[in-house]
Amino acid sequence: MQLQQNTPAPAFTLKSAHGKDVSLKDFLGKSVVLYFYPKDNTPGCTIEAQDFTKLRAEFEAKGAVILGVSPDDAKSHCHFIESEGLNIELLSDPHLEVLKAYGAYGTKNVYGKEVEGVIRSTFVIDKEGKIAHALYDVQAKGHAQRVLGLL
Repeated sequence: MQLQQNTPAPAFTLKSAHGKDVSLKDFLGKSVVLYFYPKDNTPGCTIEAQDFTKLRAEFEAKGAVILGVSPDDAKSHCHFIESEGLNIELLSDPHLEVLKAYGAYGTKNVYGKEVEGVIRSTFVIDKEGKIAHALYDVQAKGHAQRVLGLL
């Protein structure tokens, strides 16, 4: 199931890397760039996180906050943030509930094999909490810049 433009974004509350509860409702009145990625400290995920980090000020200038979500736990996120010098908020979804609610978990093709896993996806959520853009099966390199262009 893929989310469609102009539909309400599924509500969520997830733990941040620092153990704080972060809810979508906390950001009403701001745009939210919610991106789902497979795993901390892997090549594609590192490129994507670094690109969002480099462009954070430009996203903020457009009134947007960046939230990255993976199944990794807080300890893994803290290591990823420290080792890569990231300045974006990373959230843990170990039970895959939010990933599934956004259609960012399911069957995908990896090197010609179908496997279950995180589908690299990004959602731009508008100030009213509706999906402005739903991007599935994205490529990590250059993705943050493309998303910035959508705002």
